[in-house]
Amino acid sequence: MNQGDRTAGKMVYLFVKRAIDIVIALLALTCMIPLFLVLLLIYRFGENRGPLFYKQERVGKNRRKFFIYKFRSMVIGAEEKLRQNPELYQKYVENSYKLPPEIDPRITRLGKFLRKTSIDELPQFINILKGEMTLIGPRPIIEEELQEYGDQVDKFLSVTPGAMGYWQASGRSNINYPERCDYELYYVDHASFLFDTKILLKNIMSIFKGEGAY
Repeated sequence: MNQGDRTAGKMVYLFVKRAIDIVIALLALTCMIPLFLVLLLIYRFGENRGPLFYKQERVGKNRRKFFIYKFRSMVIGAEEKLRQNPELYQKYVENSYKLPPEIDPRITRLGKFLRKTSIDELPQFINILKGEMTLIGPRPIIEEELQEYGDQVDKFLSVTPGAMGYWQASGRSNINYPERCDYELYYVDHASFLFDTKILLKNIMSIFKGEGAY
């Protein structure tokens, strides 16, 4: 296959992928309306009281910043609470910018359930509809994590980040940096309809098993 054919094939792949993203996002968000309403009610009381969504700035394709949407699984002021504890923050960084729920003081009881079932991730269909994310692609990261990719950071940021990726499909939170970089960069080099389908199926199985979710 010559360069022209490869370029045309990639353009078709990206066009069809975007069309699929829009259709799936619209269907998903429509079906999620009852869930939005139930959680909106729950978030009016107790330790869950506060906004429905948690928004965090992430780095997208070609370094464009955007806010990722999740159902809020933490208390209000969670980021400040974490940074006020230097020892805990160091563990957070060393554990690839995550903390296990049992030692994370920011997560509510409802939040633990939302994370374990991956329900907290569902609002990312909003990001997908807006074109900031795609259904399948490397997970979007915060600014601090870019250093983990070293001289490969531009390659990593050359594609649209996804709600489900090869890293997640292969182990999610059980795979830390620098190994995580290898999975994400492998996807950049091998993205295709067939690979996307495999990743989608593996992610669905992982979600039902609750593997690596916290």
